[in-house]
Amino acid sequence: MTIQTPVTVLVVEDEAFLLFAIADELREAGFGVLEASNADQAIQILESRQDIAILFTDIDMPGSMDGLRLSAAVRDRWPPVKIIITSGKQQPTRDAMPSGGVFLPKPYAPQAVAATIQGLLG
Repeated sequence: MTIQTPVTVLVVEDEAFLLFAIADELREAGFGVLEASNADQAIQILESRQDIAILFTDIDMPGSMDGLRLSAAVRDRWPPVKIIITSGKQQPTRDAMPSGGVFLPKPYAPQAVAATIQGLLG
């Protein structure tokens, strides 16, 4: 009998209700979930963990960097991490997106996030 370790997703969202809702939905879908409310917290988590497979981040956040800058930093420092970027205000240009990144516009169905993750994982 093989026990599978769940895929770990780091969710970065400054709106507490949205963070709770998507984290809960992803846990119900069988993912391991870590939560951060800004990019600085996300970087700290990434530096302390080796098991993060997916970054799911909002663009507009307070702090030292927005979700696009966070995504660029993750792409540079942790190339294997798959990236999903979301926003209800702006859709980033192709040049602004990190290589291999996926944009998911808000509002999104929670099931769409899980499906997008599954698609990135192959």
